[in-house]
Amino acid sequence: MSQARPAPPERAGRGAAVGRAVVTRLRALRGRTVVLAAVAAAVVAGVVVTVVLLSDGDGRPPVPDTRARHYTEVDACLLTDEKGITGGTAAEVWQGMQDASLKTHARVSYGQVIGAQSTGNARPFLNSLLQRSCDVVLAVGRPEVTVAAQSAPTHKKVGFVLVGGGGTAAANVTTVSAGDGVRADVAGAVERAVAGRD
Repeated sequence: MSQARPAPPERAGRGAAVGRAVVTRLRALRGRTVVLAAVAAAVVAGVVVTVVLLSDGDGRPPVPDTRARHYTEVDACLLTDEKGITGGTAAEVWQGMQDASLKTHARVSYGQVIGAQSTGNARPFLNSLLQRSCDVVLAVGRPEVTVAAQSAPTHKKVGFVLVGGGGTAAANVTTVSAGDGVRADVAGAVERAVAGRD
């Protein structure tokens, strides 16, 4: 069994003196004085909170992040086969679209035709891009280009960029050859299509 050690006399004396002084001071205060001190403390706290809140907002709008890109209300959408933008011509087309987006601030996205690679199966995927209000539709791949070429005459407000052939005589269709330079050709075609929407 351990016993508590008594505090050294000088420490016990100082602590007791301070305690007695606090108790004596509190006893000297009357009820009304305590209430007034509490109200004063609440008022001071309220003033501090108000000053902090008012000084936090100076009425000016926040400065936008300089790294954030501000897009226009133009969407360019790419229709690809089930491989998407992972390689080949579709990857170069996607890079060209991104290049055009840097200059025009158009939003770019892509959709893949999942399942059978046929015009019949590609049509619903193209329709979903058109329903999403894509302003410029790019198509890569034989069934994708074919279905886009068939849809272009009935969607005259949409610009179509067909990569690798299958062009039509419609005024809203641009054909870009696959191969060397496709990235730059696609970027130029998208830039022209976006400029034509202004």
